[in-house]
Amino acid sequence: MSISLEPWTDDDLPLVQALLGDPVMMEHLGGPEDPDRIVERHARYLGNPGVFKIVVDGVGAGWVGFWEHAWQGEQIYEIGWSVLPAFQGRGVAAAATRLALDVARAGDGPRSVHAFPTPDNGPSNAIARKCGFTLLGVVEFEFPKGRWAPSNDWVYDLAGM
Repeated sequence: MSISLEPWTDDDLPLVQALLGDPVMMEHLGGPEDPDRIVERHARYLGNPGVFKIVVDGVGAGWVGFWEHAWQGEQIYEIGWSVLPAFQGRGVAAAATRLALDVARAGDGPRSVHAFPTPDNGPSNAIARKCGFTLLGVVEFEFPKGRWAPSNDWVYDLAGM
């Protein structure tokens, strides 16, 4: 199985619609996003150097991305990922996350990367653990905008590798 990252393109709107519009996929993130908000998100992904389509054997399988975020008085990268059900359970998200961490490490941005999955999101917490993140504890985190919920704060030190 070949896993790679590609820049986000106009053609990737159906992929983000499948990921963010699906109630099962968005179970731990406040439910499916409104179709108009998905289109807005797609537009933000275009040209963003930290957002990637995950490609498995030539097929779009999900997305992974990192972006700057102010957190507890420091500039960090926040990272997130999502993989279509047909590609889950095969190590795709973990491999893609490691590739994204390599891109972040090569840049001159923040040296700290945080992931904020909810405590009951077993798969995302497992991905953070497999990728070498350290669990700092449970925090109140806002996602989507206006919705605060307990989240695990996982940190990855780009400078330590």
